[in-house]
Amino acid sequence: MSYITERDKAFVADTYARFPVEIVSGKGSVLYGADGKEYIDMGSGIGVTAFGAADDAWVSAVSEQLGRVAHTSNLYYTEPCGMLAELLCKKTGMSKVFFSNSGAEANECAIKVARKYSSEKKGDDCFTVVTLENSFHGRTLTTLSATGQAHYHELFNPLTPGFVHTPANNIEAFLKTVAEHKVAGVMIECVQGEGGVLPLEKDFILAVEKYCKDTDTPLIIDEVQTGNGRTGELYAYMNFGIEPDIVSTAKGIGGGLPLGATMLSKKVEGVLGHGDHGSTFGGNPVACAGGYSIISRIDEKLLSEIKEKSKYIFDTLSGEDGVLGVSGMGLMIGIKTEKKAIDVVNKCIEDGVLCLTAKDKVRLLPALNIPMDTLVRAIDVIKRACAL
Repeated sequence: MSYITERDKAFVADTYARFPVEIVSGKGSVLYGADGKEYIDMGSGIGVTAFGAADDAWVSAVSEQLGRVAHTSNLYYTEPCGMLAELLCKKTGMSKVFFSNSGAEANECAIKVARKYSSEKKGDDCFTVVTLENSFHGRTLTTLSATGQAHYHELFNPLTPGFVHTPANNIEAFLKTVAEHKVAGVMIECVQGEGGVLPLEKDFILAVEKYCKDTDTPLIIDEVQTGNGRTGELYAYMNFGIEPDIVSTAKGIGGGLPLGATMLSKKVEGVLGHGDHGSTFGGNPVACAGGYSIISRIDEKLLSEIKEKSKYIFDTLSGEDGVLGVSGMGLMIGIKTEKKAIDVVNKCIEDGVLCLTAKDKVRLLPALNIPMDTLVRAIDVIKRACAL
């Protein structure tokens, strides 16, 4: 055990079951351990390093801003904050953006907007937010309450009231649930990431959108993991042709720095007034400079390449020895294996490929621009690790 691991075990809260890998450097989709071992990164920091490690354009943008001003607080204006907000609005058709530091915070903001909107429109007793079973929306007490997985709740009761969960892809159950509550908002992930990398059915998503439009109920799309090019469109909801009222995102938007964003449509853009919400580090100029570098480079060419690489992974792994199924969308992929997922991941680490898990699946979230030859090498390793 090296000093890196020893010090971590001695002083860092023991909340993570870390793998025995010490990452010290990297470039693109290749990371290097303290022992000099090379790894192909198929997790990108759980979907965060959108363009890989030490991406030149991102490093340049962040470094340049660091040399100007690293932080001011939201009492003042800074250019990167406004630039990124404008870019997001132009690319999505949304009207305003609230910046925070994480996906959980972006979802907290989304929930507050939905509740304030519905309270003002329908009364103070209209506060229930409907989410889906098997969903994941964050680890604060409120976003944990929104999460539709009971095992996340067990040790932290009492949870924040005002959330109900309904089965995914069951329109009848959804309509029954919303009929039984005074609904302030509906929040869904178009692909349930932590729930096993499971895309929702289009008919179900369209039915949810119709209900929200018919009842003037804000529709929140959680794009924390699915957003920023991950599914082959800039945001996953764009694969389904819907128009959400609120979109939350984080992870890949910052390229490696903490950054969350809650995008607001014209309908809800004015819900939050002065003092209704805030964040000390939200809109930080360094994080936003990095975010602008990321979002400005997610173009049609890159999105097309993401879809091509996704097809390669699906085609190559589907039906292979030890592979029971492949799910997901774009470069957000889950592999159901005959072996335990953790055993496959450990074998991949041994052979120089870093993967993730999601429930009982091996999960892949490589950098959006992973070179094809690097991807082919990684998939070969994964294929061998899955084989019986």
